[in-house]
Amino acid sequence: MSATGRRTDRAQDPRPTGLSDQQPGEEQRPVGPSSVLPAQPGAGSQAAALPRQRIAEPAPVPEPQPVGKPDVAGPPEPDPAAAAAAAPPFTLLVIGEDPASAFAVPDLLDAAGNRARIRHARNLTEAERLLTDDVSCILLDLELGAPHAEGLDVLRQVLRMAPTTAVLALASGKTDAGLAAEAVRVGAQDYLFRDEIEASLLNRAMRYAVERKRADLAQRQLTESRLRAEENARLERGLLPTPLLDGAERLRFAARYRPGRSRALLGGDFYDVVRTPDGTVHAMIGDVCGHGPDEAALGVELRIAWRALTFAGLSGDTILQTLQQVLECERPDDEIFATLCTVDIAPDGRRAGVSLAGHPSPLLARRGCPAELLPYEQGGPALGLLPQAMWNRVDVELGDAWSLLLYTDGLIEGRIGKGTARLGQEGMIGLVDRGLRDGLSGEELLDAAVTEARALNGGELADDVAVVLLDHG
Repeated sequence: MSATGRRTDRAQDPRPTGLSDQQPGEEQRPVGPSSVLPAQPGAGSQAAALPRQRIAEPAPVPEPQPVGKPDVAGPPEPDPAAAAAAAPPFTLLVIGEDPASAFAVPDLLDAAGNRARIRHARNLTEAERLLTDDVSCILLDLELGAPHAEGLDVLRQVLRMAPTTAVLALASGKTDAGLAAEAVRVGAQDYLFRDEIEASLLNRAMRYAVERKRADLAQRQLTESRLRAEENARLERGLLPTPLLDGAERLRFAARYRPGRSRALLGGDFYDVVRTPDGTVHAMIGDVCGHGPDEAALGVELRIAWRALTFAGLSGDTILQTLQQVLECERPDDEIFATLCTVDIAPDGRRAGVSLAGHPSPLLARRGCPAELLPYEQGGPALGLLPQAMWNRVDVELGDAWSLLLYTDGLIEGRIGKGTARLGQEGMIGLVDRGLRDGLSGEELLDAAVTEARALNGGELADDVAVVLLDHG
């Protein structure tokens, strides 16, 4: 079974009488009840070269090569003629009925000079049997489903059976021009008239159909990529919101988010900072395990739930228990969990309560003192691991002037050099201390720390990185 759901093993598949592939070197001959195209005089002398590949996925765009002197000792360039000869022959699947045996397909050659393989199917059941991955193009007789409305229905069925294969529609004559044009609107790549078929015209139509199908698939991929990027941007705005800090004159906020190199989808890192009417500033940072839209959506739900619960007056263990219930109800898999760190800063800015749910402890830097980690010994498990878990809130003294750094584990799990050593929390403390000694603060301090972590890692960090910095004083 191929990736498109078609069978490719033909060895055990007995063919119906009159249905066979025409192999190179065999004489081209019309097949009784299955031929659909008019025979051409001198068809053998008018053989036309056809594209030999079947449309599957658009060919990847090669990366630009560096400009410089050519490598004279490099491998020889491939021989196009040899490559063409080694490629599989072009295969045309003809679908249609002709009990009078009045029509035949003209002789056709692929780019290597081999006779193209032509398969005949009298109906869709036979067509599905013969539709393997090496079929390059389908020629569908619209009269197979007469009257005309049924002919387009048959075309729709063929398009569903072969979504990545070029399809040509065959109409009886110019009187059916409207039907042929409608077939292209439905999804065929081109159309032909039965009374005008000749080898050169069929060759041109096939080349056009194959290349147009490739272009259609490439455009579809570009559209899907654009829509996915827009969806990720909307999710990212939900994960990384604008803080609500009106009235906190002495508190400054900065944040950075970098996607990791090891993923193609949005991750589950999220954060939020709000100030409640009593003057307390509440900060949170979290990380849903895994990557992808489901994990990102779950992160958005947890962040929004945290903000709503915070404005409702919940904090500490109560808010974490409620968030665990939200996670258990919304997660797509029972193995999904999330780490979380919450900090509640008193209105005077000198004290804070810290709760950890499997998350790295925040980093505190006071004026004139080296940076240090806040206590983490009494932290609880990540959300979603233990049904009846409890989380302790630890009160800490901050002082008058301080900087508090909240981060996800993507920052501290970066490597140091080419070995297996990790940056770790001690290495992160060193990064922050060096930035503070250089007089950095706010966004400049975050940029310097993340940039140095990337440099030590030898490039982009493997995991997403979210960092929040609160400065007071």
